[in-house]
Amino acid sequence: MALITWTAEKYGTDVGFADQEHKVLFDLLNKLYDEATSGAARATIGASLDALIAYVVDHFAHEEKEMVAKGFAGYERHKAEHVALVGICADLQKKFHAGEADVTDEVGQMVKGWLDSHIPTFDMAYSAALK
Repeated sequence: MALITWTAEKYGTDVGFADQEHKVLFDLLNKLYDEATSGAARATIGASLDALIAYVVDHFAHEEKEMVAKGFAGYERHKAEHVALVGICADLQKKFHAGEADVTDEVGQMVKGWLDSHIPTFDMAYSAALK
């Protein structure tokens, strides 16, 4: 079952690249969550974790590049949000691959909660500037 479902009403920014990338991000998160909560092999979960984090890093870089190009006033605060999440993800990734942590329902819920807050608050704020 999907952890998070993209809908235009809840997550749409009206910025084409962002909405498309958010949909891919949600798909990658749902895949990881399904694997982690259904007992998939650790190597499978690790590969999905790595793919999700790599995609998130690329997506954030794309958003940040567009914000800078358009002179978006909220860039610094927005980037700080990205840096904080990437730090959490990198720590989890390192601990997972060292056998010191697992991807759990709690981890999935934390990422979902972050997205539920970040997209409507931070990403919607750049909508007018980036359209």
